[in-house]
Amino acid sequence: MAADVAVVLTGLAVVVLGVVLVLTLLELRSAFREVRAGVKDNFGPVSDRAGSIADNVEFITERLRTDVRYLTDSVRSLSERLQQASDHMEDRIEEFNALMETVQGEAEEIFLDTAATVHGLKEGARSIASPRKGPHSPAARPRPDLDEPADDTGVDATVNPRSV
Repeated sequence: MAADVAVVLTGLAVVVLGVVLVLTLLELRSAFREVRAGVKDNFGPVSDRAGSIADNVEFITERLRTDVRYLTDSVRSLSERLQQASDHMEDRIEEFNALMETVQGEAEEIFLDTAATVHGLKEGARSIASPRKGPHSPAARPRPDLDEPADDTGVDATVNPRSV
């Protein structure tokens, strides 16, 4: 009988211990709910604000990327236009230089032709103005500016009209 009582008491103790354990677990469960609600109430605005900040940072980052892309495209376009303008200016400068070389060549040719003509006229006028009379006449005297005497055309054959 003592053994039966001990078994009943042990069973009762296990049942009481089980009920206490279940009540303790229920109490812990409600405590965890309160802690969770408190954390949610206290940290909820902070986490909401952090989420809002993260959204703003993401928007700003995307806007910056868009602006940088736009700026890069603008700089690339401007660079291409400047290169085209530079190429066009080089072509125009080369054309202008060719024109100036042609004009200079023509001007030099006209100048040389004019100088030769004036020189020929002077010699012709000199030969007409002073008839060849004696050794003392101006036409018969050697001239210091010429190495050789003038030919019968009145133009000095030693002077190259292109070198005047």
